[in-house]
Amino acid sequence: MGNDLEKITAFIEQHHVLSLATSLDNLPSVCSAFYIYDAQSHSFVIASSEETLHIKQVKVNKNVAGNILLETKEIGKIQGLQFFAKMQALEDERLKKSYFKRFPYALALLPKLWQIEVSRFKLTDNRLGFGKKIIYEYTSL
Repeated sequence: MGNDLEKITAFIEQHHVLSLATSLDNLPSVCSAFYIYDAQSHSFVIASSEETLHIKQVKVNKNVAGNILLETKEIGKIQGLQFFAKMQALEDERLKKSYFKRFPYALALLPKLWQIEVSRFKLTDNRLGFGKKIIYEYTSL
């Protein structure tokens, strides 16, 4: 199972933008965000204004889903990651420092940071065989 998690983490670290889906009262919302990933806490960190629809929804319904993908037309190279998580305002100072280290220009905007703590990953990687799926669930959540 450790090797699967290493493949998932390696894929995440090759990218920097995720799509995030939220929902409240049958009203879905989706956005794209720059992220950092912290393997220790199995969390993404993003910046987003409290005025956005997706953050207003998260304040009521913390359950979110998202994806990261490699855009390609070559079937044999298709890769994509889906995740399920809970999202809340970021309080961890270590993660805040990591975010601003990766995106120092964001500090000038004083953005609100959010933590997306993942409970389940599903990585599709056609390089390992057509339709190959790697699923990893955290049991400690």
